[in-house]
Amino acid sequence: MAGATAAYQEYINTKLNPILEGLVVEVLLEHPDDPVTFMISRLCQRAGIPDPVAGAAGGKSEAEELKVEISLLREQLGKLQNAGDGSPVETHESDESDEEQDDAVEDDDDEAVMSRFKNLNKMRCSVSAEVYGEWNKKKNFVAPVYEKDEDQKERLERILRQSFLFNSLDEKDLNTVILAMQEKKIEANTRLICEGDDGECLYIVESGELNCSKLLEGEEKVVKVVGPGDAFGELALLYNAPRAATVTSVTACDLWELGRDTFNAIVKDAATKRRSMYDAFLKSVHILDGMDAYERGKVADALRTEMFTDGAYIVRQGELGDIFYIVEEGSAIATKSFGPGQPPIEVKKYQAGDYFGELALINGEPRAANVIAQGICKVACLERKSFKRLMGSVQDLLSKKASEYKRESD
Repeated sequence: MAGATAAYQEYINTKLNPILEGLVVEVLLEHPDDPVTFMISRLCQRAGIPDPVAGAAGGKSEAEELKVEISLLREQLGKLQNAGDGSPVETHESDESDEEQDDAVEDDDDEAVMSRFKNLNKMRCSVSAEVYGEWNKKKNFVAPVYEKDEDQKERLERILRQSFLFNSLDEKDLNTVILAMQEKKIEANTRLICEGDDGECLYIVESGELNCSKLLEGEEKVVKVVGPGDAFGELALLYNAPRAATVTSVTACDLWELGRDTFNAIVKDAATKRRSMYDAFLKSVHILDGMDAYERGKVADALRTEMFTDGAYIVRQGELGDIFYIVEEGSAIATKSFGPGQPPIEVKKYQAGDYFGELALINGEPRAANVIAQGICKVACLERKSFKRLMGSVQDLLSKKASEYKRESD
């Protein structure tokens, strides 16, 4: 068995890592809207074979064939992930990427992205998650628990909800992450992270100030300052890459530390589970029947979940709208006022699988009605730009149904 393990490891190091590292670097530099087809094109170029992605632009039938091929590739990849119980890095395709750039200290310039992947010896097993399988068993993981008072939990939740890495976690997983964070107090002028070191944890700043510096042209220069509410160190965990910057405390600091094992077990695994859950849910939404597995997968990556309590307004009549909603669990009602001073009356009920909010996104008009939660209501949300980009294949049908609804409610 040991010989087989060594052989697998050697194959990964000599054959797979050089290819995967190069692909990841190119994806990070280019930020393509569709990383799958981008990587297919790059692999075809390296192999010296015709690029099916470029050929697909020649006609609709070829494009459809490509989508089918990509769907099959995704299914095969999913089977391999399930068999090996691995958890690759997910790329969330919502249009909040500008905000996400500022959440991570290590998300610096393109040159820094290149350098963090160049040194093979400093990379761990692969460019994403640790590889698991028959030759490398994944152990059952139990997250550590460090007790905190309610104020600390609430502060940590507010901070984590602002990060793209954590804002898709459900309440249970988020609570597990919060409890697994260990408080760490450091004095001023403490070097917490060294550029080039392996990353074993990420940090959340509770109080204090830290400088992030890089060795540039032989001189260490401060490239960013982090303070209360900031998170840093996560990219080294996401990509199993060396630390991209040195972090030194300017003042005494109170930090929260989350270890690699908890990050991998909860955050990375949650991304994979989340996609599978949304894909299964989207199959039950009749308006999306025309989408193939590939298109549904892209929508699933862009969705986020929100919970509303009984009587809470999900949307309000007359407000501008930037979100399309699909009811995941529970129910809601739509009410509408038909004139100034007239009380709103109920015009529609929504159950799991129903959708609303498309009128404001398709026509650019204010919300046509209120939508109010009846009991606990869980909805999947899709931002305006993602809606326009990802719902193209069903927008004609949505527009038709929106027009019918408008005629009925007027």
